[in-house]
Amino acid sequence: MARYIDEILQPGERVLYSTNAHWIFYFPAIVAWIVALALFVLSRQATADWLVLLCLAGAGLVALAALYWTVKGWFHRFTTETDVTNLRVVHKTGFIKRRTFEMALDKVESVDVDQTILGRILNYGDVTIRGVGEGIETIKTIASPLAFRSSITTR
Repeated sequence: MARYIDEILQPGERVLYSTNAHWIFYFPAIVAWIVALALFVLSRQATADWLVLLCLAGAGLVALAALYWTVKGWFHRFTTETDVTNLRVVHKTGFIKRRTFEMALDKVESVDVDQTILGRILNYGDVTIRGVGEGIETIKTIASPLAFRSSITTR
């Protein structure tokens, strides 16, 4: 399956920078997998049959939730594209219900980056793009937001 940006490039237009949603979307799944593994190990340590069954049932339920969050995080990352070309900024989310945002680089007034402390440590954040007469668009939780901003502002 081709990337969205490859389908919409105009003649003479080239991709300068591409980024994606940050892996932090997997964080709930990672925590759930650790809890499921801990419950499974605990079931091996338990001596009472009812406690073994309780731990195994809990591990199974938490593993199902972890699987759901893993697939959800993967699908979000798979269906989200953020690119800067030599002419415009393009952001696409969704698979069946698609939402796109495009802004010509010469219409970009400012690019703001918001990062939490954890975002600074793990290199993710929100980027708000303000356009002249084009409105405001915030792209949430993208990887390398400072590099993304630099690719827009450096011409």
